[in-house]
Amino acid sequence: MDFRNFLDRHHDAIVREWKRRLRSEVSPRYTGRPATEYDQTINAAFGAYFNALVLNDYSRIDEVVQEIGKFRFEAGFTLSEVQKAFEMFKYLVIPLVVKEMAGSAPETIAAIDRIQVCLDYTIHLFSDFFQALSEKEIRNYAQMLEIKVRDRTRELAESEAKYRTLVEEIRDGYFVNQDGKIVFSNKAFSDMHGYTVDEVIGRPYTDFVAPESLDEVMKTYRSRIEDRKAREHYVYCRRLKDGTSLPTENTVVLTVYEGHKAALGICRDITERVAIEKRIREAENLAHIGEITTSLAHEIRNPLSAARMSIQMLLKSDSFKGHERRRLEILEQEVGRLNKIVSEMLDFAKPMKFDLRPGSLASLIMSCLEAIDTRILEKGIAVTTKFPAKLPLVNIDHGKMEQAVINLLLNAIEAVEGQGTINITVRRTRGPSRDIAVSITDNGHGIDPGSMPYVFDPFFTRKTKGTGLGLANAKKIIEAHRGSIELTPAQPAGTRVLFTIPAVEEV
Repeated sequence: MDFRNFLDRHHDAIVREWKRRLRSEVSPRYTGRPATEYDQTINAAFGAYFNALVLNDYSRIDEVVQEIGKFRFEAGFTLSEVQKAFEMFKYLVIPLVVKEMAGSAPETIAAIDRIQVCLDYTIHLFSDFFQALSEKEIRNYAQMLEIKVRDRTRELAESEAKYRTLVEEIRDGYFVNQDGKIVFSNKAFSDMHGYTVDEVIGRPYTDFVAPESLDEVMKTYRSRIEDRKAREHYVYCRRLKDGTSLPTENTVVLTVYEGHKAALGICRDITERVAIEKRIREAENLAHIGEITTSLAHEIRNPLSAARMSIQMLLKSDSFKGHERRRLEILEQEVGRLNKIVSEMLDFAKPMKFDLRPGSLASLIMSCLEAIDTRILEKGIAVTTKFPAKLPLVNIDHGKMEQAVINLLLNAIEAVEGQGTINITVRRTRGPSRDIAVSITDNGHGIDPGSMPYVFDPFFTRKTKGTGLGLANAKKIIEAHRGSIELTPAQPAGTRVLFTIPAVEEV
């Protein structure tokens, strides 16, 4: 059959009847569409079928399916409606073919087969296209739900089937507390507390709250369950499986879970945030203290210098002897002590400038021990050192690091009662980091547990004499060298100071 001649002759009649049937036979959705739209879509579809039947070129059908399919999908048409609209071509053309080719059954059948192949190709193409669009829309909808999950926990709680997949993907802990027990938990919640999900389910919620926060958290929980006013957002300390307590932030709402009231919440680890806030407060406090101490130190230092010079001049005179001379010597010592305190305050307050050069920590410690050798001998302290034969060098400001180490050694000397011991070891740390660790351990009276968290705070001291700046200055110097320092109780008695400094990279 000559499809070109056939379609050219019947074009107007086919298009006209196609428009009429679309308005009345396919679906109500087509009825109210504008005439210009019918002209555009039907002519495009007719042209695509023309190319396929006459030229055996299906590329135009591909284009029409993409253009019209997207347009109809966005307008809310169903796949079935669009397929019926395109199948209308078959019902219009086949009767014309049969009529024109009456008496030639093989040719008629062949022509109808070609038309059917063309329609089958179109229908399948629309099916694939609508499926792809539907899948894309589903993906977009899933992404939208994921973005809103934190702000819409109430809505998510109403449909467990809808949110279960999403809550497993979020990194915050997600849980449901019903009658005081965990009845639902995502993996993040169990990981935050050091358990598996199976270990969490059915366990009392109190197992996950640190003792110091338990009363306040339970008071809030009871208020929420009893429909009294309760905070939705609060900070507390969670308890891990190993007994550790860590700062945590909870957002909890009252919901209905499997027909019963329950507390649904999201908890977030805020350990890093708390540490940052603490460092910011410390920096602000140190800056304020620095301003005050610098001003006071300068005001005090000048009169002290004048007093000390006067005392030294009086001591050179032979007019003072016996008790009077001894009083002047004591006065000179006390003025010297005050001057040292002022110097410590200035050292702490002023910004430090460092001249970093490769050096040996072992050699530096030995020189520090030599500098305070008299103090060690006076108290009869036995000092032992343990240094490996070969140690990497470290980048240090020799003078500043000596100041820090001497402060730590003097603290150890003062802590030892009578004859005691101070053990000093230097070693490389284990693991991938290339740090040098220095340990100074004494067998003195130690530090009471209540004071341990504050030992590095400026001006904190339990001594009758001293400014409380020795450890603060040592910490400041060591951290400026990109190191770290900590104090822990020694066994059976005493204190252990451990600080680390990064080693020089080998070339």
